Amino acid sequence: MSTVEKYLKPEVARQISRLDLRAQFVVKGFLQGLHASPFHGFSVEFSEHRKYTVGDDPKDIDWLVYAKTDKYYVKKFEAETNITGYLAMDLSRSMAFSYGQELNKFDYCICLAAALCYLMIYQNDPVGLITFDTKIRNSLPPRSKRTQLGHLLSHLSQLKPEGETDIANSLSQIAAMMKHRSLVMIFSDLLADPQPIVQALRRIRHGGHDVILFHVLDDAEVRFPFEGVVEFEEPEASDRLKVDATGIRDDYLNELEQFRQSFRKECFQMGVDYVPLDTSMQFDKALMEYLVNRRGR
Repeated sequence: MSTVEKYLKPEVARQISRLDLRAQFVVKGFLQGLHASPFHGFSVEFSEHRKYTVGDDPKDIDWLVYAKTDKYYVKKFEAETNITGYLAMDLSRSMAFSYGQELNKFDYCICLAAALCYLMIYQNDPVGLITFDTKIRNSLPPRSKRTQLGHLLSHLSQLKPEGETDIANSLSQIAAMMKHRSLVMIFSDLLADPQPIVQALRRIRHGGHDVILFHVLDDAEVRFPFEGVVEFEEPEASDRLKVDATGIRDDYLNELEQFRQSFRKECFQMGVDYVPLDTSMQFDKALMEYLVNRRGR
């Protein structure tokens, strides 16, 4: 865990560590559920014997069985495949917003990404990183080595969420760059027009990729704890607006619920996992709840 502790606060590292202890019960079923049956990777798990038939590879003959029975049997294996994961991280300026929480949205997403990277490497699945704002800014190629977590966190620790936003264009670029079926884990506050984002998600799904959309908002964006006249600043355009927070609270919360429900409905229809989160949630518990629910489907 030294690489984690180097880039994340110790209490966050401990959360990832605890998550890993429980991963043995969850991760195998979760990730293998995503492994596509058309892919035939290396056969690694011995299953049973069957009689040798013409066309079988002689290298698969079990000579110990032959010595005992004087008959040819081949080892039958269960094919195990690997799925390639991409962590797609929103670098837009709005991700830096925080109101009274220990982690802002970007830091919270780093914790989620680190945990998922750790869990995929635990499963020997390669995982890479894509960062974006108005377009793809950088990418780390997928690796399944233990050092990948350190490389990923080292890269993220040098980034600041300070760009403008074009989530839809970025996701469309991601759809175009991926040549092989993958698991795309997107981390964003999705503060943009939903319809182009939904269309871009459809492009990714059309390519045969599995998608998990982690919709991460600040606790204050979800609960709107403000009262009286408050001045808000739009983080990317720097526009300022004074509002009667008490007067608009109900309308705001209603709009937010509709915003989330729109994504939930569209994602359900296209087979994307939609995971709404906020920064008040302990990320390891939130992630574990999602993984368990996913496995139970």
